[in-house]
Amino acid sequence: MPDLFSPVRVGVCDLANRIVMAPMTRNRAGPGETPTDLMVTYYAQRASAGLIVTEGTQITQQGQGYPGTPGIHSPAQVAGWRRVVDAVHGRGGKIFCQLWHVGRISHPLLQPGGALPVAPSALTPAGQLWTMQGMKPYVTPRALETDEIAGLLADYRTAAVNAKTAGFDGVELHAANGYLIDQFLRDSTNHRTDRYGGSIENRVRLLIDATQALVAEFGAARVGVRLSPTNPFNDIADSRPAALFGAAAAALDRMGLAYLHVVEPGPSDPIAGGERPDGKFFRAHWRGPLILNKGYDKSRASAALADGTADLVSFAALFLANPDLPERLRRDGPFNPPDRSTFYGGGAKGYTDYPALA
Repeated sequence: MPDLFSPVRVGVCDLANRIVMAPMTRNRAGPGETPTDLMVTYYAQRASAGLIVTEGTQITQQGQGYPGTPGIHSPAQVAGWRRVVDAVHGRGGKIFCQLWHVGRISHPLLQPGGALPVAPSALTPAGQLWTMQGMKPYVTPRALETDEIAGLLADYRTAAVNAKTAGFDGVELHAANGYLIDQFLRDSTNHRTDRYGGSIENRVRLLIDATQALVAEFGAARVGVRLSPTNPFNDIADSRPAALFGAAAAALDRMGLAYLHVVEPGPSDPIAGGERPDGKFFRAHWRGPLILNKGYDKSRASAALADGTADLVSFAALFLANPDLPERLRRDGPFNPPDRSTFYGGGAKGYTDYPALA
């Protein structure tokens, strides 16, 4: 039976173990949203993961939602990521770039020319957003016109080209956590009446089109997708998550992708109706490598691998605080506790200064 330390093949990548570093926004990019020396160190420290998935990386400036998040749409950004990738490869690691567009979870202060953020529908998210001028209430976004979708897909395709130029082993489409692709998927945020709205088939269309754009440049065996079927983050929900995400997984399954990466339902996630779309649910809709995520520890992860529910397991805060997490899991600890006050922004403190085992 496989365990966390068993090798596994994902697409065309042979991974040393089944421990994945989950994508985590850290807000430490430099001027021009460019990866820095500190980011090179951070990712290289964690290269013992079977696979690293980078923090969300915006495909255009329009796709940016927070200060200090890196992009992959300028030559300087691509060069910065090349240094990160080279450092990870130099330590024997594998790394995919998570490609991100935040949609309505942005503000004119972060948009080109102070424009409104874009979304499937002109619906204002609840709450506030961190900007360069402090916390600001969300604005009402502008609904994308149908004829603008082709340009959006071209941006995803260009981002895949840039990721290949930077040397990444592959890319992951960020279709989770209430950002643009997820906004098109869920019926609370997608009120469109064109071919991208209404029925489940229509709401899944952008997910499939964007994935195909990435596949066209990188090949299916180097493309993964991340979904979060019930995560209410960023004021988002769906009335039938099992039906929606079952259809999404089945459509993606036909594409022969490297993997599907699922954030499972949390204990407090609202599920309006239908089955609970957890790992076992997705296992029935997806035949390829399946990565599961949601507060896993060694015991739960080992059980999910042993019974075939998961092929790999991703860890977030535990990896943030323990750069040598695979070795610590092998030894059953000890584990550094994560310092939440340093999660977003800042310098080396709470980023590259967590100690490894002696």
